[in-house]
Amino acid sequence: MRAIRFTRSGGPDVLDVVDVDAPTAGPGAVLVDVEHAGVNFIDTYHRSGLYPVPLPSGVGLEGVGTIVAVGEGVTGREVGQRVAWADTLGSYAEQVAVAADRCYPVPDTIDGPTACALALQGMTAHYLAFSTFPLGKEHTALVYAAAGGVGRILVQLAAQRGARVIACTSTDAKEAAVRALGADEVVRYRDVDIAATVRELTGGVGVDVVYDSVGAATWEASLDSLRPRGLAVFYGNASGPVPAFDTQELARRGSLFTTRPRLGDYVLTGEELAWRAGALHGLAASGNLDVTVHATYPLADAERAHRDLESGTTAGKLLLEV
Repeated sequence: MRAIRFTRSGGPDVLDVVDVDAPTAGPGAVLVDVEHAGVNFIDTYHRSGLYPVPLPSGVGLEGVGTIVAVGEGVTGREVGQRVAWADTLGSYAEQVAVAADRCYPVPDTIDGPTACALALQGMTAHYLAFSTFPLGKEHTALVYAAAGGVGRILVQLAAQRGARVIACTSTDAKEAAVRALGADEVVRYRDVDIAATVRELTGGVGVDVVYDSVGAATWEASLDSLRPRGLAVFYGNASGPVPAFDTQELARRGSLFTTRPRLGDYVLTGEELAWRAGALHGLAASGNLDVTVHATYPLADAERAHRDLESGTTAGKLLLEV
């Protein structure tokens, strides 16, 4: 079968299309014919070595497809069932062996591209809005990369929960898109002083929570945008990781809190995984969640997909069609 592999860390050019032996459905696993694989920033971190993985390695954590074989001891999954997953390394491939308890059924009301977009990115947005900082009508949230894959869903979930949303984005088109999704205010973060603008928009108070997926370039502005005892959620590293800093900076800025969450810790059980997936599928099927696919690439064009993602010019989900 064809799969994307890399033998050394580096830029998008290290990604190769290779022929490899197909996996098998071992005990507790299912074998899936992949329909679409999702392209996410964490894939670029694995590829670059920011998040090291043993080499040679496959790439990609997320996908949707149809079960073609079931391993020993598996219950609740069957051949012919459509499933999605968000934490199986090597998902840029024609077939993937997925732990049965780490994939979940996709209802007929959800098409493949939407199901894939709602896996890693959708569930990330869900845990950010519902669990890391449970948003409500009394809260104001600052959302970076608001027109991106996670950002678009997070803006909608935050607005649906009644929060005031201040969205950071970079172009006229992206501003129009996030306003249509429910953002109350937009900060063109490349053109203004982010923290000063946020302070102005909040009457000098600051926001309750910052969802920062940019990292190195924005972390100080994120802290400076918070109200006393506010929470900075650093959940991505699009510009590089947040550097080590003295925790006295949190005290000096108003006894702030900070966290670096990851999806795996918010879907620890099958029940929690099913809850988040079911909630997102329900919203999408009812028309209450706009899921935008920016572009779909052939599997062999994974390198181009990574270049486009890292360029900062995309708005919405990137997919590989297998």
